[in-house]
Amino acid sequence: MTKRIIQFGTSRFLQAHADLFVHEAREAGQDIGPITIVKTTRGEERAGRVAAFGNKSGYPVLIRGLIDQRQVDQKIFVKSVDSALQADRDWSLVQNLFVHQADIVFSNVGESGYNVSDADRKITLLQHNIPQSFPAKLLKLLVARFESRPAPMLILPCELVSENGEMLRQILQNLALNWNLNTEFETWFSTQVTICDTLVDRIVSEAIEPVGAIAEPYALWAIKREAFFEMPFSHPSIVVTDNLEPYLRLKLHILNLGHSFLAKIWQTENRPALLTVREILSDHAVRSQLLNIYAQEVIPGFAAHDMEQAAKDYVLTTLGRFENPFLNHRLSDIAQNHKIKIERRVIDFMSWVSCRNPTAKFEMLQELARSVL
Repeated sequence: MTKRIIQFGTSRFLQAHADLFVHEAREAGQDIGPITIVKTTRGEERAGRVAAFGNKSGYPVLIRGLIDQRQVDQKIFVKSVDSALQADRDWSLVQNLFVHQADIVFSNVGESGYNVSDADRKITLLQHNIPQSFPAKLLKLLVARFESRPAPMLILPCELVSENGEMLRQILQNLALNWNLNTEFETWFSTQVTICDTLVDRIVSEAIEPVGAIAEPYALWAIKREAFFEMPFSHPSIVVTDNLEPYLRLKLHILNLGHSFLAKIWQTENRPALLTVREILSDHAVRSQLLNIYAQEVIPGFAAHDMEQAAKDYVLTTLGRFENPFLNHRLSDIAQNHKIKIERRVIDFMSWVSCRNPTAKFEMLQELARSVL
């Protein structure tokens, strides 16, 4: 296996998470990377970011917060990224790297990034044009790899979607059927392309222009182990596990649910446009409401799945992260795609708990869910 990584997505999150992890692994002497970042969307938005990734001095990531009541304020220049490309402009270069130089893929293309357009489902795209959507781009690259160098590949998606790896695999398989790909490709894809479910957890509150980010010290990258899977590098914040669900549920239904609750208050009460999580929690009434939701409905819900103590511990950690005095995590950012987030963070939680405890009561969470109905 080669060690170059192709990363689809330029997000500040990946800059301060996966890209930083690779940098730190390389600094520790591990043979991993470098990373080529690919901008998947069309147009000139973030073109300056793409150009800035080529700076050999790296880009800054500021890690700010508290660890065991000890203040952390650290600047790291991340040097794991050596180049960046735009898919619609540099397709031949992207394909060459994907086929001949890289065996590892990271992605973070947003909550709608797995959508496939009707145009991308047409078989003609296999021979002509650059596909519009990320899954179609990825499949076309996989086909080119299979035809030229059918070596194994590891794909680690970082989108905030439950079972993101399994979902991406199913999308690619369905698209392969639309394109009438042969059984030889299907066999290679099913046996030699490993796509893991993953969970990423780190608050990256602000971007640094043109490239860089400000993030909290807490970080987790939980990866579900697959058959024949071998993580190509190690890092203290990476956990490889046979069961990803506990990590997913804690993050989704405590940290993310809390964020969406605070965003709902920010929206409905017309609070200041630049209000942060830390600032809204300085309002005693808001803090009390959040604590009540956690204590009366969320933690009992986790108890129904034998996760009461884990939930209590994660609530305490989450409150500390929310109140990080060094981060400006704006509620306007959290409120984006609010309806989809409520469905995944709140409505799915109530369904998950009700499967174990049909008599569970969710008065406060139901009110939060009604805000998007």
